Amino acid sequence: MKFLAITLITDSSDALTGVPTPTRERFRQVVSSALLAEELGFDGFGVGERHERPFLSSSPPVVLAHVAALTHRIRLYTAVTTLSLLDPVRAYEDYATLDHLSDGRLELMIGKGNGSAQRELFDVTPEDQWERNAEGYELFRKIWREDKVTARPRFRPALTAAEVLPRPYQRTLRVWHGSATSRESVDLAARYGDPLFSANVTHPIGPYAELIRHYRERWEAYGHDPAHAVVGAGTAGFHTAPSSQRAVAAYRPAFERYLAAHRLQGAAPVFATLEDFVERSSALIGSPQQVIEKVHRYHEEFGHTVLHLQAEPGGLTDAEHRASLELFQAQIAPELRRSIPDPSFADAPALPRAPRSPDL
Repeated sequence: MKFLAITLITDSSDALTGVPTPTRERFRQVVSSALLAEELGFDGFGVGERHERPFLSSSPPVVLAHVAALTHRIRLYTAVTTLSLLDPVRAYEDYATLDHLSDGRLELMIGKGNGSAQRELFDVTPEDQWERNAEGYELFRKIWREDKVTARPRFRPALTAAEVLPRPYQRTLRVWHGSATSRESVDLAARYGDPLFSANVTHPIGPYAELIRHYRERWEAYGHDPAHAVVGAGTAGFHTAPSSQRAVAAYRPAFERYLAAHRLQGAAPVFATLEDFVERSSALIGSPQQVIEKVHRYHEEFGHTVLHLQAEPGGLTDAEHRASLELFQAQIAPELRRSIPDPSFADAPALPRAPRSPDL
């Protein structure tokens, strides 16, 4: 199993004082989290993309380029790139540049994104966002692979023998498809023979397990070898300590923030108590052995070989968060790496080409 540390760069306040954190300082904290992730041995560091409150993560390629300059080994992820909102030509230019700056450490997660405010900001409707996402990915993928591109997309001007520069460092880019509740994202991933990353953060396991089963069914329907399907999964929260009692007690302030966010939105929380959250959500809160056992239970349903944890404290103190990540890498990660192998993307056989849209 491989492990990613991911942040959505929420506009936050100090966990102890409640004082709002200046934006400049928030970005410094994100960079520090990336450096810590590399120091501790995480396989990847991811930055989400959002274009509305309370997020500051509107420009992942800029943040990741800065991280690339300060790191050497860790792979760099987006979580997710919202292609339904972006011009795929411009997105390609940003990420091909980042691919070179990072010496080929880039991997993308793509998705349509959530939130009505960001749809309105980019003049995207609920009715066309899925088509924009699929078309944007098809064109992005085509530009990445071909030196000159001719295409007649619906949502941007046509291209005729267009040369888009720079050409990428990695001729084949690994692209994950992020999915929370939608079969459209799952089907798109299966169609292209791409890996799926299940958000797995809001609800109990059931809906996510159903979508992953659907992904594997569609994967086979498109003619791909079942052995080559790759799945990643998120976690709703994380904190480990030598005992479950210490882990739960330390995480309680973070859970109170979760409840406060729901009250602010006027929405009922899916998990009303911390005990229910620990038991039924995807959160990994407990002793190292409890975390290992829960990941294995989820693996029985998902078959996932990549897992993400929260890169930032999220209500814990910096010291608590670092100690938790250190314990994870010392006692949890080695066992999960041993017991749940992750297939190497570089060594996987070439997958069949996906069917082309008639307009691209």
